[in-house]
Amino acid sequence: MDLRVDLGGLTLKNPVMTASGTFGYGLEFAPYGDLRSLGGIVVKGLSLKPREGNPVPRLAETPSGMLNAIGLQNCGAERFLKSMLPGLPWRETPVVANLYACDTLEFAELAGLLASAEGVAALEVNISCPNVQAGGVLFGQDPALAARVTEAVKARAGSKPVMVKLSPNVTDIVAVAKAVEGAGADAISLINTLTGMAVDVRTRKPRLANVVGGLSGPAIKPVALRCVWQVSRAVSIPVVGMGGISSATDALEFILVGAGAVQVGTANFLRPDFSFRLAEELPLAAQALGITDLSTFRGSLAVG
Repeated sequence: MDLRVDLGGLTLKNPVMTASGTFGYGLEFAPYGDLRSLGGIVVKGLSLKPREGNPVPRLAETPSGMLNAIGLQNCGAERFLKSMLPGLPWRETPVVANLYACDTLEFAELAGLLASAEGVAALEVNISCPNVQAGGVLFGQDPALAARVTEAVKARAGSKPVMVKLSPNVTDIVAVAKAVEGAGADAISLINTLTGMAVDVRTRKPRLANVVGGLSGPAIKPVALRCVWQVSRAVSIPVVGMGGISSATDALEFILVGAGAVQVGTANFLRPDFSFRLAEELPLAAQALGITDLSTFRGSLAVG
């Protein structure tokens, strides 16, 4: 089965990517599988300068998902390019740099820095993180602001494809998707986490120091499927789906509702080899369902 995917100029050997923030800088997962077997590696969100992130505790388990408020802790773009990127198999597997900034000028500067690196195949613009005080989801909740950030990144991205990661924490995700498409985005990825909180009745305190955080895992899959279905029908650019994928069947569900590729997030924490296994199991699961061509299966959900 031909598993290749074209995401607005970014060619993947198969539809399995890792989700930013859940796979470190990639090399941390090398002991659990062959990084070259993945369709794409999306690394931890990068900012111009290193970030310490939010105070601890920053993680809390819920009955069907994980709540986090990491706050985009990262080593900074320059250190990633110098120390981590050379160790990744970027010639065999595209490396996508997820970038975060507090304003459009900073987004543009960061995009220019990352896009100039030979080993960075594409940029994923994070306008959807709910766990930072400035930027983050604030950009993603306003179609005009989302478009402005997209234009700023595209202007400095050169020939590198630009994918924009959207938040489900909006009234109308289709409006935001259309805005970034109109601003030149080559692809859209969705969804980021849903804002939530967890509390401890014994201490009468929130479980996260940040009080609220982003919910991920199986609990959000129905919301993610709905968003991918709505957006993929409304835009002409490729859509990458994520949110609670923990089996090959889950991944096929996202492709059925219109996703060109998928990203694996929380499952990487439970099973560090999951993304590698998914890349191996996806074609087998498709064949077991009688699917011989993913391109014709993609978006073929029968409604009505």
